[in-house]
Amino acid sequence: MGSVESIKPHAVCVPYPAQGHVTPMMQLAKLLHSMGFFITFVNTEFNHRRYIRSKGSDFVEGLPDFQFETIPDGLPLSDRDATQDIPALCDSTRKNCLEPFLELLTKLNSSRQVPTVTCIVSDGVMSFAIKAAEVLGIPEVQFWTASACSFMGYLQFSELLKRGIFPFPNETFLTDGTLDKPIDWVPGMSNIRFRDLPSCFRANNPNDIMFDFLGSEAQNCLKAPAIIFNTFDELEHEVLEAIAVKFPRIYTIGPLRLLARHMLEEPSKSMNSSLWKEDTYCIEWLNKRELNSVVYVNYGSITVMSEKHLKEFAWGLANSKHPFLWIVRSDIVMGDSAILEDEFLEEIKDRGLITSWCNQYEVLSHPSVGVFLTHCGWNSTLEAISGGLPVICWPLFADQQTNCRYACTHWGIGMEVDYDVKRENIEFLVKEMMERHEGKKMKEKALEWKKKAEEATDVGGLSYCNFDRFVKEALKHG
Repeated sequence: MGSVESIKPHAVCVPYPAQGHVTPMMQLAKLLHSMGFFITFVNTEFNHRRYIRSKGSDFVEGLPDFQFETIPDGLPLSDRDATQDIPALCDSTRKNCLEPFLELLTKLNSSRQVPTVTCIVSDGVMSFAIKAAEVLGIPEVQFWTASACSFMGYLQFSELLKRGIFPFPNETFLTDGTLDKPIDWVPGMSNIRFRDLPSCFRANNPNDIMFDFLGSEAQNCLKAPAIIFNTFDELEHEVLEAIAVKFPRIYTIGPLRLLARHMLEEPSKSMNSSLWKEDTYCIEWLNKRELNSVVYVNYGSITVMSEKHLKEFAWGLANSKHPFLWIVRSDIVMGDSAILEDEFLEEIKDRGLITSWCNQYEVLSHPSVGVFLTHCGWNSTLEAISGGLPVICWPLFADQQTNCRYACTHWGIGMEVDYDVKRENIEFLVKEMMERHEGKKMKEKALEWKKKAEEATDVGGLSYCNFDRFVKEALKHG
């Protein structure tokens, strides 16, 4: 290796091993690469194998200064092409990843082929990296890949215990109105109900893995030297101010996708982080549709549903009579493969396209798309805002309920689908969004947010300047 390469700063990036976390970490890694960093991107062995299936072995060979490494996740060996069981994965990463990660860092630091590791950027729920950085005495930052409002929600872990709210004595709270009670004690979060806090708090088991894991990982972030958020100040200003009171070293550097438009050059621009093969035909299909005419439907990479709910979505979309692009993953129906009846396929043959995965950012940036029916994961929410699209929300778990509440009440760009999906409700909401006054108002609001997101990430904008500050202050470079 030449002397120029050897003096490069070296960032080790460690995403949580699920698509919704890998995607923003890859965006951040590519941005750091464009700033002159040597990158080691650390996947679990399971996800590394999925990358190879999705993209071929050439992809994981990386670039001369952007390499992929792996650590085990501690779970039994599997080659299933789907996200692993989340509670088991959370429990396992927390218990089993520190030692192999330390071994990897030692290996990197003793190699003559790569520069010495100068910093670690770890997912906010992979806090074993904080310990590893302490052991080696190098800078470390936590990247909270969900919304800032969900982060504040997770920080209520100890408050819920202190107030005796968690754990619930039984499951009656799900139906007795408890979830609809307003909450006025969460700093920086106004106009929310219990149901708008992260879903892991809805448990009646005091040893619930997700409650303990997410609550304690959020608290652990506060032990890191700095936290970065994939958001922009204007979008979540109240909650960001409240977080800054607890922890002043925060950097808002999003939306990362928009920030990247100024910084990325080939070849790193083409390094796509999808763990599934993407269908490219859908862009050709969208090219033949009218402006703002298509309903795009995608529930993200983890959501599963019953066959009954899948049918209700199907017929709701069909009965709306609007063209739609629907992403139906092979593993979307619980314990089964998704099968749609011939009668439905006949009904929608001229106006519906169903495929298993796509480049969502490209789709949401396409002028033919008019509304996004989404599970409200944070990447999807930010991509909708970046594309100027209103949303129909069907939140299921984690931060999705919080994001949905903010989309519908704080940002004015969304309407919510009842959890127990009915085709009449889907048909009504699609027509409301695509044809009526309320939907047009939300489209205007979404375009306003798009403009604000672009301003934040423009050269000299707040997110742009924060990214520069983050590299200099937190990563000690430049």
